[in-house]
Amino acid sequence: MDIEEAILRIKLDRTVCDGFGACALHAPEIFSLDDWGYPSLMRGGEIPPEQEAGVRRAILDCPAHAILDLADMHPERLGGDPGVSRSGRPDAKCPLKERLKQR
Repeated sequence: MDIEEAILRIKLDRTVCDGFGACALHAPEIFSLDDWGYPSLMRGGEIPPEQEAGVRRAILDCPAHAILDLADMHPERLGGDPGVSRSGRPDAKCPLKERLKQR
């Protein structure tokens, strides 16, 4: 495996973050929290190998799924299809889908 491939690369999607702070709990060297509890990446998206375990735990524990492993990109984690609710519940209402039905 090439060293370039071995580096964990992540993206923090602040638009879906709910500010729970689990990321900063598991990887305080990578995530800092603002006054309202919302995180920022302190070092960009490339994670050093010695901090990878904490960041992977943060990815797994994020209740909003706001931390994305760029090596594991799936369309549904990027917002999914237009007009489809992110919650995945069949009974979930999607405002965009409702607006499209009204046209």
